[in-house]
Amino acid sequence: MSTTTTNPDTAPAGVETAKKLGLLPDEYEKIIGILGRTPNFTELSIFSAMWSEHCSYKNSIKQLKTLPRSGPKLLAEAGEENAGLVDIGDGWACAFKIESHNHPSAIEPYQGAATGVGGINRDIFTMGARPIAQLNSLRFGDITKEQSSRWHMRGVVKGIGDYGNAFGVPVLGGEVYFDPCYTTNPLVNAMSVGIVRTDKVISATSHGVGNPVFIVGSATGKDGIHGASFASKDITATSMDDLPAVQVGDPFMEKLLLEASLELARTDAIIGMQDMGAAGITCSTSEMSAKGGAGMDIDLDKVPTRQQGMRAWEILLSESQERMLVVVKKGREKEVKAIFDKWDLNCVEIGTVTKGGTIRFFQQNELVAEVPAESLVLGGGAPVYVRESKEPTYIKENAKYDGARIDEPDDLRRVAYDLLASPNIASKRWVSEQYDTMVRTNNMSTNAPSDAGLVLIKETGKGLAVTVDCNSRYVHADPYTGAMIAVSEAARNIACTGGEPCGVTNCLNFGNPYDPEVYWQFEQAIKGMGDACRAFETPVTGGNVSFYNHTVTEKRNIPVFPTPTIGMVGLVPDITKRMSLDFKLKGDLLFLLGKSTDDIACSEYLVRHHKVERSPAPYFDLDEERRLHTMLLILIRKGLINAAHDVSEGGLWTTLVEMALPRGLGFDVITDSEIRPDAFLFGEGQGRAVVAVNEDEEVEFLDLMQASRVPFILLGHVTKGKIMVDDLPFGFIDDVRKVYEEAIPKAMAEQ
Repeated sequence: MSTTTTNPDTAPAGVETAKKLGLLPDEYEKIIGILGRTPNFTELSIFSAMWSEHCSYKNSIKQLKTLPRSGPKLLAEAGEENAGLVDIGDGWACAFKIESHNHPSAIEPYQGAATGVGGINRDIFTMGARPIAQLNSLRFGDITKEQSSRWHMRGVVKGIGDYGNAFGVPVLGGEVYFDPCYTTNPLVNAMSVGIVRTDKVISATSHGVGNPVFIVGSATGKDGIHGASFASKDITATSMDDLPAVQVGDPFMEKLLLEASLELARTDAIIGMQDMGAAGITCSTSEMSAKGGAGMDIDLDKVPTRQQGMRAWEILLSESQERMLVVVKKGREKEVKAIFDKWDLNCVEIGTVTKGGTIRFFQQNELVAEVPAESLVLGGGAPVYVRESKEPTYIKENAKYDGARIDEPDDLRRVAYDLLASPNIASKRWVSEQYDTMVRTNNMSTNAPSDAGLVLIKETGKGLAVTVDCNSRYVHADPYTGAMIAVSEAARNIACTGGEPCGVTNCLNFGNPYDPEVYWQFEQAIKGMGDACRAFETPVTGGNVSFYNHTVTEKRNIPVFPTPTIGMVGLVPDITKRMSLDFKLKGDLLFLLGKSTDDIACSEYLVRHHKVERSPAPYFDLDEERRLHTMLLILIRKGLINAAHDVSEGGLWTTLVEMALPRGLGFDVITDSEIRPDAFLFGEGQGRAVVAVNEDEEVEFLDLMQASRVPFILLGHVTKGKIMVDDLPFGFIDDVRKVYEEAIPKAMAEQ
């Protein structure tokens, strides 16, 4: 390319420009080596976006490659397609993925969350899969104290609800947590799940010299420019200046794009298709070309735009929503255009596939950028780093914790009710009521709540169990064990529903990777996640890494708790054998499966009641966890239990309350005399679940349990509505319901 130009976009750009775009001096020199010349401004902008942490995973890819990437049901290599893909039998596959939209949601909660939902759904249907379920994992600051946290929560929940409801996919489940570390930097992780015929999967690839390249969907505007770079920086006092980087979504346009894409998928007219997410046209052209070993020539003048006079780099880096890139078989152009005309969508030929691996962009008949596709993509020419790592000092402080020195409360009933009022424990109905859970009429868990969301696959009669899980307090206390617990809780939720795990997607939310303590947390969490996934034979099919969830102020640098959110999909082979968590009948026997200990470490009870912030992760044993899951599936498939619910946040007390509430029943239980009552009721030791057993099934249930290696005890029985603990009255179910359901609405009513 000639370096003589009057166009500022094609003028040579130096190292100072590179630094302003977020590139390191060494990276600038590497770009010169790749191109064999000085890059121009447009090319440097391309490298800046594609080599940002958000796109290149340059500080995480080495660790990510240690995660298990193979399994009996895996159909697509992890990271090779827009989403993970697993075999669910009968010629069908499940496509699923989770991604973050944290930084945009921090400064513009409504659009940040809405476009996160839109982007993750496009990842599913660009593979030819119809989205059938959504989930989300949300983290905010203390909504009882911080007005800004209530603002974040209102905007995020409304954005998710408005976009998802208009798009027409049910929200099956999710989680919401609160902690001061998320005050400035909330986390918004969105998951989408879809199904597709295994012979109709569309790949994100490009090949065939002369094949036309089309942009379809919405027009390109100036929203979202440098969004990938924005996501690769800490939140600071000037982050609001980056507001133009937040995209604007249109769910109705996306619904049209979905239907057009699925109609297109039923033809054999296309080579490949990819969503335009982070870095827009730049990302889709380079990734599809690199995967297919081809190049592209793209005429930017042909790209439909919302504003006149958009510069080359603006068009290339725009992250305007509801757009996709499609490579069409030559000669089939009219067929493809007819489909998009039917749905009243743009479908414009903007380029062709070329020989070799170079992508070239033209504007006004001038070559404005020429870059090898492979040099831009994950695992290609992008730099790979391993940062300095150092164990945080607080880990040794946690080890000094001595649970025996914690005083037992005088009034267990008062503590129990106060725990239910904690936003982390209380009902999240304020959130879920803003989501449409019944659209498409395949949600099996709205009226029969279960530990995992359950969606009927109408085409096969099987069920998909889906869940998102992570207790970031555990991960902060011990990143290795905490990440194993996150995977295990997801698998436990699947098991309690009657399903077997198929695969995992993850959303890894951490602080600044240049902080050695943050990087240590990341390394340890990856190790824990990998070990647990291998134990449950759940390959990691993909996901995303979100670094820089780190608030920088004049006085402090505040990273969020390390939050490796696990999205898991499982299969329920016989939907008639699904299991819900609600008590069914007065008089049913209640059993606790799994080992109970005197452990209250890292529990909501320890933090909220005793104000103890420093403790290790709760009791956890991976082998015990696996045995529990196997036993739960045996009991469910033999029809020996009629309710199952895992013990997690809030301990056994919260588990029992959540099982009692759906049908307005109560419980009468006795604590274990060998364990202190507060630990038995409120401790969060892992590997446990409560099951309800009809008296007619008791003998067979006991025979099976006694032959197993899973510890169990009789807790008590289901009552008509009264709640008793150790023969002491704890009130009635309506008393509990009032506290449990009013806590979050009360907090959110504050101005």
